Amino acid sequence: MTAARSYVPQLRSAFADGRYPGGRKRQLAVWWSEIDRTLLVLVLLVMAVGVVAVSAASPASARRLSTAGEQLENLHFLWLHLRFMVLGLLVMFGTAFLPQEMMRRGCILLAAAMLFALLLVPIVGGEVNGARRWLNVGISFQPSEFLKPAFAVTIAWMLAWRVRDPSLPVISLSAATVGLIVALLMLQPNLGDAILFAGAWFVLVMVAGLHLQRIGILMALSTGALTLAYLFYDNARHRIDSFIGGGTAFDQVDLASRTLLGGGWTGSGLWMGTNKMSLPEAHTDYIFSVIGEEFGLLICAVVALLYLAIILRVLMRMMNEESLFIVLAASGLIALFGGQAFINILVNLQMFPSKGMTLPLISYGGSSYIAQCFVVGLLLTITRRNPCLEREKFDWRAALEKDSEL
Repeated sequence: MTAARSYVPQLRSAFADGRYPGGRKRQLAVWWSEIDRTLLVLVLLVMAVGVVAVSAASPASARRLSTAGEQLENLHFLWLHLRFMVLGLLVMFGTAFLPQEMMRRGCILLAAAMLFALLLVPIVGGEVNGARRWLNVGISFQPSEFLKPAFAVTIAWMLAWRVRDPSLPVISLSAATVGLIVALLMLQPNLGDAILFAGAWFVLVMVAGLHLQRIGILMALSTGALTLAYLFYDNARHRIDSFIGGGTAFDQVDLASRTLLGGGWTGSGLWMGTNKMSLPEAHTDYIFSVIGEEFGLLICAVVALLYLAIILRVLMRMMNEESLFIVLAASGLIALFGGQAFINILVNLQMFPSKGMTLPLISYGGSSYIAQCFVVGLLLTITRRNPCLEREKFDWRAALEKDSEL
């Protein structure tokens, strides 16, 4: 007698199987009924904050990067940012229209392509500020930025295999994948992204049902890895020493902190900040400090709450999800998005070592901005629901009882 296969619930909607009844207007109407409009509004609000923030930071960066031969206008980075934002919106909405099956396959292919690109970075990558993180193929881009969303979806797909066959070594296979990525990032060096990838993987394996004993072992291994990085990895040691020992008046983290607090609770006003003029990377890594000086600490709190609202909204949409893969993919994507946002904020608050990370959807655009729009597009695809269908909660215990030890 043939053993019955485990049932793996699948999302059914007008878009899930790629069939779009009716004309274009009908397709758009169905998509609009399925999309999470609350999440979309929150994302657009963050992007709007980004436009204002880049306009505030642009004069400082333009003057610092101007040379005798080329004088950049004060709003140089704002005009460039608006172009990247238009491209990012096209990427975001284009991704949000994809059927979930096509989204999954596309991310697996993208993950393979970006992993190959990451292998090329130490060999032929361009060097900027002592780090070799970029590839130039007509346009300059950072492979790790586009690998992040593809990584989250691909690892989610791998971990979801255990519902069909609990004997598959999915944890080991995913650990080997993230280990390779972390090793390649450390060569650049790019400690911040290495920590972000490892953290997202940790979230994914916990959501997948890793036992508490294994979680304790992973935490011990992580502590050991950070200790080894401090002892033998110069980039990590310098950043940690600078964080623990405190900065000088000329350290960029200290400058960022003084800029952040310079405007008090209500700020000095748009284009009225002075501390930002001496702040390096004002339009990218330290744009949160510019927001603090020109718009005040209260607006900084609002920005942090917007990110928290996005995270909570995605988690709320997952409460009634019936597919393990969708839950895992959403968890990985929101861990990457939220993790990068709050690491950037903590760095500006001098509560975390400097990592060179941008503030998602707010910092000046580029490959990082486009990649973050891709992340949001994937989240909009994953959280899309057919309002006409009743949904049942995923039976976690039934799925995990077959594998008492992972």
